[in-house]
Amino acid sequence: MIENKYIPPYTISNKIVNLISGITEILTKITINDKMSNSPKLRRDNRIRTIQASLAIENNSLSINQVTDIVNGKRILGAPKEIAEVKNTFEAYDKLFLLDPFSKKDLLTAHKTLMNDLTNEAGKFRSGGVGVFAEERLIHMAPPANLVPGLITELMEWAKKSDVHPLIKSCVFHYEFEFIHPFTDGNGRMGRMWQTLILYKWNTLFGWLPIETLIRDRQSQYYDVLGACDRSGDSGKFIEFILTTIIDVLREIALTDQVTDQVTDQVKKLIAIIGEDTLSTNELMKKLGLKHRPSFREKYLVPALRLGYIEMTIPEKPSSGKQKYRKV
Repeated sequence: MIENKYIPPYTISNKIVNLISGITEILTKITINDKMSNSPKLRRDNRIRTIQASLAIENNSLSINQVTDIVNGKRILGAPKEIAEVKNTFEAYDKLFLLDPFSKKDLLTAHKTLMNDLTNEAGKFRSGGVGVFAEERLIHMAPPANLVPGLITELMEWAKKSDVHPLIKSCVFHYEFEFIHPFTDGNGRMGRMWQTLILYKWNTLFGWLPIETLIRDRQSQYYDVLGACDRSGDSGKFIEFILTTIIDVLREIALTDQVTDQVTDQVKKLIAIIGEDTLSTNELMKKLGLKHRPSFREKYLVPALRLGYIEMTIPEKPSSGKQKYRKV
C-alpha cells in the first residue's frame, strides 16, 4: 500500500502559534462547557444563531426570530427555499456529531441532509465545473469535477493521519474544502459545518460555540482572505483569520462565564434602567451615566445579552446603527 504523501500547503506563523496558545489558555479556564451540557436552552439558542448566521452568509434573508419560529415548528411567511434551507440545516447540525469527520461517506450523507430538495445533486459530488463569482467577476475556478473524489479522499486521509494541532487541521481542511468546491451548491455551509465537527471531536465545547455569527459580521474579510490564499497558494492567512474569530468568541464567553453564577451589580443596574423600554446603546449609557463604550459593553451589555436577560431588536444585524435592546 502506498503511503499518502499529500500535504496541503500552509505556513504556521508566530501569530498562529500565539492564537493557539491564547485559545488553549481560555479553554482550560472556561467552565461554560458544563453549563452548556446542563442547559439545553443555551445549546439550542446558540445552534439557532449558528444556523441563521451561516445561511445569512449565503444570502438567506430570514431573521433570527423567523429561524427560531421555523425550528419550533411554527409557520412563517417566507420564501419556500429559504424555509427549506433552515429546516435542512437544523437537521444536519442535529445529526452532525454522530458523524466521522474523516469519512467521505459521512460527508456525502451530511450534504444530502443539508441540500435535500434544494439541488438535484444532494449527497453527490458535482458532475460539472463550478466557479465562485463576486457579482459577475470570476474569483475562483474550482478543479475539474473528475478530480473531486480523489482530492477529497486525499484531504481526508491527510486530516486523519496528520498530528498537526486540531485548531490548525480544522482551518486547513475548511480552506482546502472551499478550494475544491466539491458540490454544486452548499459548499460554504458544508465547509464551516465540517470544521465545527473536527473541532467538536477535539473539544465538545466547539459544538455549541456560535462562531458563524462573527464570520457573518466579518463576511467580506472571510471572502477576501480566501481569495488571498488562492493567489498565494498557502492557507496561512485563512488559519489566522479563523483562529482570531474563535478566540474573539471564546473571550466573550469567558467574560460572561465569570458572572454566570452571580449576576453582577452592573447587569442588575442595566436591567433596572431598561425597565419596559427599548433603548439604544447611547440611551443606555446616558441613563447609566457612562461615557466609556468598551467598559459598558464588557461589564454591562455583553454579560446581560449572554445571560439572556436582554435581547437585540435586530439580532440578525448586531452592529446595526439602529440596534436597540429590551428585556426578555
